[in-house]
Amino acid sequence: MLTSCFKKWWIPIVFWVAALGLVIVSNWTPLPFLGMASFILLTLSLLFLFGSVVYHLVYRRWLKAILTGLLGVGTIAGIILYAVFIFAMEQLDGDKWADNLTIPTNITLNTPKEQSIISSDSIDHSTGKAFDFELYNSFQPGLYEYAIWIGKTEPGTIYLKAYEVTQEYPLSTDNLAKSSSIKIINDTDSIIQFGTKDHFTIYEGDWGKPYAARFEVWFHPDNGNPDRKLTEKIYKIEGWQR
Repeated sequence: MLTSCFKKWWIPIVFWVAALGLVIVSNWTPLPFLGMASFILLTLSLLFLFGSVVYHLVYRRWLKAILTGLLGVGTIAGIILYAVFIFAMEQLDGDKWADNLTIPTNITLNTPKEQSIISSDSIDHSTGKAFDFELYNSFQPGLYEYAIWIGKTEPGTIYLKAYEVTQEYPLSTDNLAKSSSIKIINDTDSIIQFGTKDHFTIYEGDWGKPYAARFEVWFHPDNGNPDRKLTEKIYKIEGWQR
């Protein structure tokens, strides 16, 4: 039966046209199953086309083999070009994570400072507080550094947690604690400044799409006592453009 379909060279082409038409229709309908069904049928139609090519080559029907093969190759090339186009458009449009977020008006909103800790030996910031925290922009949006000012304390490690404020969504949980870690020790009666040696990344969001994030400063003591939160501040930030 399959061979008889190949003898009538136009049957695989009709099947291909019908499958391609269903793919086009499925793009205009909100039915997920229709899109999946059209993709499966288009795949089968391509297999059918190339089976027809082999059949006609065996019987030396060169023109029919070439025409049928061009349809199959052209379809595959079109699918690849379409996929590349969609990928390029998504890259231009960027990450949509923060598109529908709004910054509340009833919060104390801070803006990261522009001075880089990496490029400065000393930051002019004296509050007189036993503990203070400041966030700094690094060389690209979504990349940040921070400094802390802390009085006498036990040895340990400072690190950050961050949350989008309207949904309490935890940010960059895979790497933030580690990349924001600062080893500290201050057994004096003075307030000492510590700062990151490199930037850390907030991945959620994109350039030009600011949102409000709460940064919590946590302390992990070396003596094995439980971690404790030292302070928190809300900042207007952007995610890193991936």
